[in-house]
Amino acid sequence: MSDERQRRLYDRIDEKTAALPWYVREFVDKKMRTMSPRSLLNYCHDYLIFFDWLLAEGLFRGNRPDIPLSCLESLTPQSVENFLSYLQFRLRNDKFTINRKLSALKSLFNYLQNVAETPDLKPYLLRNVMAKISFNKIKEDQETVAQKMSGKILWHDEYEQFRQFVARDYRQTVKENKKLLNFHEQNAERDTAIVSLILGSGLRLSEVVGLDVGDVDFKKRMVRVIRKGNKEQYVFFSEQAGLDLKDYLDVRTEKYRLPPSNKALFVSAPMGPKGTTRRLSPRAIENMVKKYAAAFGKPALTVHKLRHSFATRYQAENNDIPKLRRQLGHSSIQTTMIYTHLQNDELKKAVDQMDDHFHDAEQADTER
Repeated sequence: MSDERQRRLYDRIDEKTAALPWYVREFVDKKMRTMSPRSLLNYCHDYLIFFDWLLAEGLFRGNRPDIPLSCLESLTPQSVENFLSYLQFRLRNDKFTINRKLSALKSLFNYLQNVAETPDLKPYLLRNVMAKISFNKIKEDQETVAQKMSGKILWHDEYEQFRQFVARDYRQTVKENKKLLNFHEQNAERDTAIVSLILGSGLRLSEVVGLDVGDVDFKKRMVRVIRKGNKEQYVFFSEQAGLDLKDYLDVRTEKYRLPPSNKALFVSAPMGPKGTTRRLSPRAIENMVKKYAAAFGKPALTVHKLRHSFATRYQAENNDIPKLRRQLGHSSIQTTMIYTHLQNDELKKAVDQMDDHFHDAEQADTER
């Protein structure tokens, strides 16, 4: 992630924490050493939702920044359950999202009870209600999750078909629309490079967005990324991704009218009367992939599913979970293990053999 982008994220964190109680600001400041700015910004969003709910429920009458610690200390388990119901039924959050927000709150309350101290060495909170609240149980095992995923990713020849579609064939679907056709002509090399890079490396969306031109090493076929936890890592990319990146870089400066000071790898088309270009945003890349996926006939395909597609192909061809874990930047090998379930050919063969044995036995009975 570039210094400029990181600075903007921290500015947004400062903006959010200014609207939160002082003890939340203190907690976020402490976490800056160990958490990525994007994760901290998500925490801030979650805290704003929680403290606004406290006010809406009448649990404190005043302004959000003035909510005292005593308000948190007096919360009951039922109150927190009511908040989780609010997330589920009013905000339509799924169980995974609710667990993430609950995790952010548990982290804050744990800090207030077990880490922070007053001048007289007392904890900020004597009572931690969040310790009494359990996460939602996610009943799906890895096999189930994998099978649900299998219909939403690219398989076999679809990798190259989708890349070619983005690079060239998409224009056939919009040939009657001059505006869309011109937009594709402008951005074809860039869009192809992004799709090819994710399919050829498994990078996360945030990692792709944060890349600068200087982060790409074509000789070693590696890119420098900042992974979760603010860890720097060099990640390999495929030969095809390298070719597509070079094609894009050959036209990047001229097509996007870039000054030498713009170091962002992927940029937007010039906008506004001054023709300003800027780093491509996560939302723009998500929308770009969504557009191509729908026209390709695979509307469930997303940026994250492209990452899954890479991981599935890697595991099928290499069968090396430790290396795949490093390539994807997973902190837990259990997360990587899901890709062992996506191509369970041995299980399918065993089931097929059961049918063969049944038909063989049936045939033998007939011959008798």
